[in-house]
Amino acid sequence: MDTAERDRRWPPPPEWRDFPYGPDVEPPPADEREFRRRLGDIRPFRVEAHEVRMVNAAIYLRRPLLVTGRPGVGKSSLAYRIARELRLGPVLRWPITSRATLRSALYEYDAIGRAQAIGWRTAPMARASGDPEGGDADRAGLSIGDFLHLGPLGTALLPYKLPRVLLIDEMDKSDFDLPNDLLNIFEDGDFAIPELVRLRNRTPEVVVHTADRGHTATVRDGVVRCHEFPIVIVTSNGERDFSGAFLRRCLRLEIPDPDADRLAAMVAAHFPKGTNGYSSELIAAFLERRRLSGSLAADQLLHAVHLATSGAFQPDDPAGWNALVESLWSSLSPTGP
Repeated sequence: MDTAERDRRWPPPPEWRDFPYGPDVEPPPADEREFRRRLGDIRPFRVEAHEVRMVNAAIYLRRPLLVTGRPGVGKSSLAYRIARELRLGPVLRWPITSRATLRSALYEYDAIGRAQAIGWRTAPMARASGDPEGGDADRAGLSIGDFLHLGPLGTALLPYKLPRVLLIDEMDKSDFDLPNDLLNIFEDGDFAIPELVRLRNRTPEVVVHTADRGHTATVRDGVVRCHEFPIVIVTSNGERDFSGAFLRRCLRLEIPDPDADRLAAMVAAHFPKGTNGYSSELIAAFLERRRLSGSLAADQLLHAVHLATSGAFQPDDPAGWNALVESLWSSLSPTGP
């Protein structure tokens, strides 16, 4: 979709999801190499009608989309497909771990680094000053914004004219309270940075770093407010339950295991020059292996196709090749063979 057609068709938000803040921030240009790495060739990719309906519903309602399914079915790639199709810039990715916190996803402030930089530049001045928030730093030519970095969620909430795509990947791994910690952010579309709020009378505008490498943004009065609520894709492997309060704020989409046609489309996207006739045989074997083991990821198929077409291995050596594929296609299920 070209940008003019996209802008013409972009739907207005519901009244209760309208965030009329600004001024608008320009997103960085899309990283086509990253899209190609994640999705393969730009040829049309098979899209399920139900997926399209749920993505469009999330965009119309300005609500996060909770995407569930077994590992490797393409949950994360959905975010990249949306960003590439709608030309919304690079995907902002927040990979969840057990140590992930809301604060780090919003912003990080290196107070120690700032204090050290002030001391190195103006040691006598720093010792004499009673203003730890800015006096010495101002005289040393150091801005607090040099030491403040917006995280992926904080960057997604900047006032872009059109939404950024935010991937919150594998929410299952989070601390128990993290999903509920997100509720106010999902509702309000803004957050305050206390370190900047304290300076707003003296420095109402501060330029800070963002999660887009090499890019900065201006924060006004210490508060980040979105203009368009980001397109939030939250992925889950179905390994835990979420609270009703969290689920109420999300739309839900379950992605099934890809069938033969979808696997063939994926292989064609990643191997635009062809597979020397190996793909059909490998897809059939992959599906049979998945039927028996219960859990395989699509990228395990891509690994086998790449090795078969690389010339480094000989699929016409049945014993050696089958042993290699057996190792590549180890089940992801703890109860599998």
